Amino acid sequence: MLLEGIFIPVTTPFYPDGKLYLRKLEHNLDRYSRTPVAGLVVLGSTGEAVMLSDEETRHVLHTARSAAAPDKVLVAGVGRESLQETLHLAEYAAEQKYDAVMVRTPHYYGAQMGALEMLTWYRALADRSPLPVVLYSIPKFTHYELPVEVVAELAQHPNIIGIKDSSGSVERLKALMAATGNAPKRTVSVTTIFTAITGRMLLDQPLAPANFVPADILGTDAAAVAVAPPREAIKMRSKEIGFQVLNGSTERLLDGLEAGSPGAVLSFAACAPQACQEVYTAWKDNDPKLAREKQERVFGAARLVASRYGIPGIKHGCDLNGYYGGRPRIPLLPLNAEQQAEVAEAMADTRN
Repeated sequence: MLLEGIFIPVTTPFYPDGKLYLRKLEHNLDRYSRTPVAGLVVLGSTGEAVMLSDEETRHVLHTARSAAAPDKVLVAGVGRESLQETLHLAEYAAEQKYDAVMVRTPHYYGAQMGALEMLTWYRALADRSPLPVVLYSIPKFTHYELPVEVVAELAQHPNIIGIKDSSGSVERLKALMAATGNAPKRTVSVTTIFTAITGRMLLDQPLAPANFVPADILGTDAAAVAVAPPREAIKMRSKEIGFQVLNGSTERLLDGLEAGSPGAVLSFAACAPQACQEVYTAWKDNDPKLAREKQERVFGAARLVASRYGIPGIKHGCDLNGYYGGRPRIPLLPLNAEQQAEVAEAMADTRN
């Protein structure tokens, strides 16, 4: 599976009483699907995954899968402290036809999480996961950073295809890419313009030539049954890729791309997907001046909204830009009026 471009880690909408608001999740996924981003990550940190029960997790995964367009790479956040529970959710994500799973580092027993423990945990997961595994290191929340040498070992596993690194350090991204440069290459299917082909896209392909109404039937009194016009099959080509290192920092998006990262999973993209995509598009078009201008445009807003205010800030940003944000789950609290005004001012140039 190709992990290239901008990925949106979607928020999880709640009613004011804290119950899941699945209709608003459908609304957001429909709008996200109309943007030019490469993919969607459901139930990452931005989705408040740690706040949900396993039953709620399944409801969200099912709803998002049903609402997302088939041309978007769809990644399920399934990380749990227990290997067994993580595998159960990975199996459910496979049933729902997700394309990959993203799994944060187990961290509760942090003092015992040495290299051997992490290697054993992720290898056992990848051995049994029905979907490709994306590692997820987010030390801001877990207070544990997956060591570069451990990532290098895990990159050799045939079912571990990449990592989302949310350290915010470009130097660490470079170190990860250097350490995993000798990982086995994979040949993946892509479109003619080298964008990802998802499993859901292939499921949506016609299985047989379309029916048509013969001319001799049209000239008789027989009833003709109208049929939908045939859908054009996806034209595919192949691309060789290695282990894919995704950036998790909007403030360092362009720096990461210039360092060789193929893409990014950005919390700020949940409320300003177009603004984040424009940085990537300008870089992809080999226009460094425009890319830098686009990066500077989102830098301050991302620092305030996502880095300083976190989930409450991102959700208020969603409300400003036509997505449903609403309240986070307690113990997180919504922004107060002063903070909301600060976010609105910071995002004045990133409305989309």
